[in-house]
Amino acid sequence: MLIVATDTGGTFTDLAAYDDASGTVVYTKSLTTYDNFVEGVMNCANKADLDLSNAEIFKHGTTLVINALIQRNGAKTALVMTKGFRDVLEIGRGNRPEPFNIHYRRDAPLVPRELRFEIDERVSGKGQPIKVPSEQEILEVAKQLKAAEVQSVGVSFLHAFQLSDHERAVAAQLQKLLPGVTVTYGSALSNEWYEFERTATVAANAYVGPQVAGYLKRLEARLQDDTFEGRLFMMGSNGGVLNVEEALRAPIALVESGPVGGCIGAAAYAQALGISCGIAFDMGGTTAKCAVVQDGQFDVKSLYHVGGYDRGFPIRGAVIDIVEVGAGGGSIAYLDAQLGLHVGPRSAGSTPGPAAYGRGGTEPTITDANLALGRIDASSFLGGSMTLDLAAARQAIGEKVADPLGFHGDQGIDSMADGMITIATVTMANAIKRITVERGLDPRDYTLFAFGGGGPLHAVQIARQLMIPTVIIPPEPGNFSALGMLLADFRVDSSVTFVRPLTDVSIGEAESVSTKMREGIGATLKSQIGKGEIRFKRFAEIRYRGQVHTIRTPLEVGANAGGMRAAFESLYKARYGHADSKSPVEIVGLTMVGLGQMDKPTFESLAPNRNAIAKPQLSGREAFFPGASTRIVASVFKRSQLASGFIAKGPALIEEYGSTTVVGPGDKFSIGKLGEIRIELDLKGEA
Repeated sequence: MLIVATDTGGTFTDLAAYDDASGTVVYTKSLTTYDNFVEGVMNCANKADLDLSNAEIFKHGTTLVINALIQRNGAKTALVMTKGFRDVLEIGRGNRPEPFNIHYRRDAPLVPRELRFEIDERVSGKGQPIKVPSEQEILEVAKQLKAAEVQSVGVSFLHAFQLSDHERAVAAQLQKLLPGVTVTYGSALSNEWYEFERTATVAANAYVGPQVAGYLKRLEARLQDDTFEGRLFMMGSNGGVLNVEEALRAPIALVESGPVGGCIGAAAYAQALGISCGIAFDMGGTTAKCAVVQDGQFDVKSLYHVGGYDRGFPIRGAVIDIVEVGAGGGSIAYLDAQLGLHVGPRSAGSTPGPAAYGRGGTEPTITDANLALGRIDASSFLGGSMTLDLAAARQAIGEKVADPLGFHGDQGIDSMADGMITIATVTMANAIKRITVERGLDPRDYTLFAFGGGGPLHAVQIARQLMIPTVIIPPEPGNFSALGMLLADFRVDSSVTFVRPLTDVSIGEAESVSTKMREGIGATLKSQIGKGEIRFKRFAEIRYRGQVHTIRTPLEVGANAGGMRAAFESLYKARYGHADSKSPVEIVGLTMVGLGQMDKPTFESLAPNRNAIAKPQLSGREAFFPGASTRIVASVFKRSQLASGFIAKGPALIEEYGSTTVVGPGDKFSIGKLGEIRIELDLKGEA
């Protein structure tokens, strides 16, 4: 059986394929094709020489949804809402994230006011029908939608989380009256009481629906052309896979489809290596992402902000808790009007790409800086399949950055290239602080798992800034997100509003509600995996009465109020530094997670296909390292030649197909039992 996983990123599309007959894994990369993402996927399959007729499972992660939302290039979308609540999207929440910015404005809603329509319907806060929408009014709204030539419609009614009959009926009627138009409704996506968040979620779901439908149609057609007759799955933002039908119903579940694979892989490797506290760090071509891994598990949150909390809009749904910043290999360095140096978030992507790619790019990027400093070998990039232009990289840095700032010659270019990398390092280190320090966690207690094409290049420098003592580079870091997808299982998350004081009685009621949720999720998973193992996890969303934010607290079988309160306060204190044992506590929601096991590779088969030798070939190359005034000679190793147990010291450059690992002077590295590179930093004398 052949299992294939592909990940479409901002610069490269990655593939990992596992053949259980031979127990081997193959990896390839191809430039992302922005005019048609499917072509990049198929280019990878062709480079790997895969016979897709033998493939039973094809898993795919894509940045299509998040790109459409951020770039605002989705469908022309309308919203149908309860009369009197047309402006929910603009009213939003009453908070002001930037209180001292007199020019503060949130991003505009996805659906403008002229495309938001009202229907006279009402459900009470307790779920009692008050006003049933009339057939005549639905017909009138349908005429207006048709006249507006909308491509997609979202239906969001007040209190539909308590009674969804009105939403479902109106959505069904509009679908009949508007053939060819995508129609979706809020209670199918979220059964929680957050009115603004539910409305924003259904608006986003409708906005990306037609684009996702077209994309999946093209992908399925191309796979069929290559004789693929297996099952296609999409990577969900919750860290599990979902079938095509579910992806079409709820395309917003793919909002972080691309980055989740790396989190899955990092969690699996951390558990296999016995590492309880890890930070998954993924630096690709366009962005850098990070997430905390505790005891082999990544955290999943129920609220995600597209475009950031300060100015973006919320999505209500299960999303891996990832912090993302615009710092990747393609991030462009530029000077502002005051000649201040900046890096990102704008990226050169794959078209035209960094100057070194020779595809017409003229602006300096982080990849150009690494090449200019000798950290990347121009002739061995992607295993030698893509030769980089060192002269073009240095020229771009010189003309756009170094010369305007008065840094001339080779030394000036080196100095500015190092400055570009230093700025990007600070940006990425600050992202890690957001998921650790700002949440009461000390990064010094964690191990940094670095992957992506750029992760191994920058991991040691980032770790040194945060005083993280150990860095691990997993096998095939440049393809690690795709590799992580090979390890992904089915996952279904379901949440409901459940407002009760935290008492033994309310926990008993929660047991009853959870049982029904479990039955529904179990039926869904059984239809997908047949006889595979199914596991469940339960959580309660708990808060101090009067607060807005909640803490997701495990709800164990046989739990009581005292134990739940103690668990909640322990988590609360870890997050905020204090807890109040006297204030009343309440439950506001219940979450059930179902996990269905899929066939997957063994860890042994995922280790690099090494040609380990007793004395690996060693060469040297001059490279510029942080803190050094001039270049120094670094040992250059081929990772494929390094066997488990191999030990050496930096400065060193470890080259492989998808990336290069930089080991700083004085740092030690070794090859672990799963083929991972383990780097122990020399932090003596560090501030």
